[in-house]
Amino acid sequence: MICGYHMPNPIGTNMRILRTIGLLLAIATAANATAAGRLVVERAWIRTAPPRTMMLAGYAILRNTGDAPLAVTGAQSADFGDVSLHRSAAENGVERMLPLGRFDIAPGAGVEFAPGGRHFMLMQPVRALHVGDKVKIHIDTEAGEGATAEFTLRDEPPDVH
Repeated sequence: MICGYHMPNPIGTNMRILRTIGLLLAIATAANATAAGRLVVERAWIRTAPPRTMMLAGYAILRNTGDAPLAVTGAQSADFGDVSLHRSAAENGVERMLPLGRFDIAPGAGVEFAPGGRHFMLMQPVRALHVGDKVKIHIDTEAGEGATAEFTLRDEPPDVH
């Protein structure tokens, strides 16, 4: 105390400020966690092709089981030199494969990748693949979490049960 004036304790004040900032960050993180999208991959499969084929097509249903929109940005796999997302579209009577680019999945919604529509274009397989083989593909999301799914090589789509 100097001449009746009480000096505040700077260390105590700084600790209170730091605790308040920490609490606010924890609240913000919890709010983002509950509002995040969550990617789930269902019915993942790859259509078989003749030996030495350098391009295969993969299919699945991508679902957002979270509470906020989910942005899908791409895919990758150690089993292929390149994985991209495409869609088939007719333009002037000609079927074309167009890059899908970034797309959103609404909370509770799903996006189907099926023959004749959206598909995973799987280029340059690094090993011979046969019916029944399994391949892991990671689907990237803008939030950075994404999901890794096991795709099975099949002649036909998996049965729906």
